[in-house]
Amino acid sequence: MARRANHKFVLGAVLGLALVAAFLAPPRLALADDQESTGAIHASFPVVSEARLAGDERQTRFILDLDKEVQQRAFVLADPYRVVIDLPQVNFRLPAGTGTQGRGLIKAFRYGLVMPGGSRIVLDLTGPAKVEKSYVLGAANGQPPRLVLELETVDRTAFVQALASEDRPQLRAAVGASDGNAADAPVPMPVPDDRPVVVLDPGHGGIDNGTQAASGESEKVLVLDFALALRDQIEKSGKYRVVMTRTDDTFIPLADRVRVARNNSAALFVSIHADALPRGEGDAQGATVYTLSDKASDAEAQRLADAENKADAIGGVNLTEEPTEVADILIDLAQRETKTFSNRFARILVAEMKQAARMHKRPLKSAGFRVLKAPDVPSVLIELGYVTNKGDLKHLVSEDWRSKTVGAVAQAVDGFFGKRVVSTTANPN
Repeated sequence: MARRANHKFVLGAVLGLALVAAFLAPPRLALADDQESTGAIHASFPVVSEARLAGDERQTRFILDLDKEVQQRAFVLADPYRVVIDLPQVNFRLPAGTGTQGRGLIKAFRYGLVMPGGSRIVLDLTGPAKVEKSYVLGAANGQPPRLVLELETVDRTAFVQALASEDRPQLRAAVGASDGNAADAPVPMPVPDDRPVVVLDPGHGGIDNGTQAASGESEKVLVLDFALALRDQIEKSGKYRVVMTRTDDTFIPLADRVRVARNNSAALFVSIHADALPRGEGDAQGATVYTLSDKASDAEAQRLADAENKADAIGGVNLTEEPTEVADILIDLAQRETKTFSNRFARILVAEMKQAARMHKRPLKSAGFRVLKAPDVPSVLIELGYVTNKGDLKHLVSEDWRSKTVGAVAQAVDGFFGKRVVSTTANPN
């Protein structure tokens, strides 16, 4: 098979997707049968009905009302200062706008699903603070069960010392669904599969909504719908194996998205997003394709890369403790062959998408996106359009537009690999 002519394109298939490297959640977390992205409420999950703040700049209390007691774990992170609260999966039934206003030591907070079976709350702090107490109260005196977090201000030195000595949760990878005893389960033998692996990476997810349209549409939902449709279209040919970094409303750290591509010996990585311009910065429109570069092609590309690279801070991931693998990735950024292939695919992609979708006036750009930094995997990032532009948003929610654009991207994938692969499906004729 001609795939051996270029080992960078097809490095061999590794069965099983290393899905999410997440902080250890409390034991015996239930797996989600209905995801919060669909709006469905699972009766077995605890319900969060109210969140409130009390106190001042020296001592602040965060209180969460629930319908049943839960286990919790709270820890602090620096740069920026945050407190992360990990919970079993819960249904957040809070009023719109909850968390946008702060008080005392807490500037604001956000919440959401961070992995199947686990939810997370991230508190943005005004400065260094310590978790003085973190506990759950049972229902009493007409009050529902409550999670209470008490914060106290400290200086930077005390904060760093506490951070260094804290028993922080360790990262672990989950492979498929688990009943809590995955480590004891036998590992099935891989099934040989020589097809090139295409990794599709719908951006954001879970606690990280991405950009938000004024009419309420969320980037994380729009790009997931597009990626799932693209997966189905690519798989129809039978020539490629498609791996998704997420298939539901789950938060995936940026480094784990890169790791999915590398662990699966991907021949191509496609990250999918939908941009938004800050108010007062004009009304740009159209799709854009980005490749990796140490120097951004323009100010808008730099702004977008900076915004996307902050996604881990939203999810409460500690960016100061990246594993050695990521350091190795940064060292190998200059690998010319991978960049050449990335640029080649980007040009093919723009040419195909022009036939189906409205493109940005400068559709091919580059910037330092962390999610594109696998040294041995050709990678691009597609911005499908601007949710802040009424015309683009109309397309993004249109099934007809999605179908045409998905077809164009799938055609670009086929053009990129060319005659290197052949269909493994039976010829119906």
